[in-house]
Formats: sequence, C-alpha cells, structure tokens
Amino acid sequence: MSVRYMIRLPDPARARAAGEFAFRSQGAEGLAVELQEALRGDGLFQRWRAAQEDPDAVDPALGATDPSAVVEGAQHDLHVDLVATTSIPGAVFKHRMRLLAGSAWELRDVR
Repeated sequence: MSVRYMIRLPDPARARAAGEFAFRSQGAEGLAVELQEALRGDGLFQRWRAAQEDPDAVDPALGATDPSAVVEGAQHDLHVDLVATTSIPGAVFKHRMRLLAGSAWELRDVR
C-alpha cells in the first residue's frame, strides 16, 4: 500500500548543505527528481552503506526500493514542498530524507 508524505524544505540551501549525501539540485523539480531516484533505486543507500565503518553490519532492510515511487515538487517563495507517494516503510523513508536533507526538512502530513 502506498503512503503519501508531504515534506517541506523551509530552507533548501540548508538541506543542500546537509552533508556528503545531501540534495544538489537548486529548484523544486530537481529536488523532487533526486528524492524520487533515492526511493526508486538503491544508489543512495549503497553509497551511504559503503561509507559505514562496517558495511556488512548495515541492516539490508534500509535498502528497500519502490520502483513506482513518485515525487512532485513545488517552489513557494523561499521554501519547497515535496509530495512523495511510495510503498517504502516510514522508517526507511525518513532515513533517506535524513541522508538527503539532514534535519532541514519537515514532515507536514502523511496519508
């Protein structure tokens, strides 16, 4: 079953400065594409896993993917809203968001 996550990036520049795995895109569309790719494939997870002290000890469940995940982005003055529809478990979704945006994101609603 798919879940819809409403995310706000109040300061996209802060999200892009969140670390080694952070967003790189400037606009809402690019940020949406990056999150969608992070949900559909395991590239972000594999890069993060390889950077861990003991990659083999990482819980493989964190690598869950959803090839049908869809993310839409909208620019609103200074913040960006993202709506992600995915079947990835909530804990995995939040882990991906922390990799991409650190603490510079807000979960506004879940449906």
